[in-house]
Amino acid sequence: MDKVVGVTFNDGGRTYFFSTNNLEVKKGTPVIVETERGLQYAKVVTNTKEGRRSNFLIPLKKIIRVATEDDYKVHQKNLESAKKALKDCNELIKKHNLDMRLLNASFTFDRKQLVFNFLSDNRVDFRGLVRDLAQIYKTRIELRQIGVRDKAKVAGGIGPCGRVLCCAKFLSAFDSVSINMAKNQNLALNPSKINGACGRLLCCLNYEDDNYKALRKGMPDIGKTIKTPHGEGKVTAIDILNRTYKVYVEEHGEVEVKLDK
Repeated sequence: MDKVVGVTFNDGGRTYFFSTNNLEVKKGTPVIVETERGLQYAKVVTNTKEGRRSNFLIPLKKIIRVATEDDYKVHQKNLESAKKALKDCNELIKKHNLDMRLLNASFTFDRKQLVFNFLSDNRVDFRGLVRDLAQIYKTRIELRQIGVRDKAKVAGGIGPCGRVLCCAKFLSAFDSVSINMAKNQNLALNPSKINGACGRLLCCLNYEDDNYKALRKGMPDIGKTIKTPHGEGKVTAIDILNRTYKVYVEEHGEVEVKLDK
């Protein structure tokens, strides 16, 4: 069993789990961690818990040390350098006439790698761009093409609910969202109503889908002809949360039927 904590590399970012390496850390503690890309500055966002290495999807790496004031200064310097790198890269993109839009840039803590995230509708040949950037910064360059959901997470904004976008506020990973979730919740399949700022289906459709599936069991579909205590009729509307549905019976008009919860 290993003692592990979750850390993030930026506010609202995905949570990654690391071995505490027998260090005493708690929520909010800045740490230096070992990653595949090199050392990274991060912040602990969970309490310490025990778990087996085999329970994690990727090999469990470790916290190197609790970050010092000097480490924080290095981190801030890297953030400033990343801003300059973003500006330089945008100028080189124009020079090479590439169809891509940069979102952000970041150095690893040890500056062994400089990563750029970008958007593009097409495949981009950026080999010349990478060579130019490597000559300027003398480090390994990585350009990553990301999707529209990642763009919304980086850009932030307000959702149709009036709150900060979930992806920008707390979501650490994007779960699969399907049109069937909107159907299960009896929502109008209007893109302006069920799509988020990214243009994809709202992530929040996933939050209560299991509850809607459970409540919908035993309920008829709209348009189905069924028998009721008032006679045979056609289902005209359903209320999933209240477990009721309305049926049009020719002799009685529209009647409401309630199912046991």
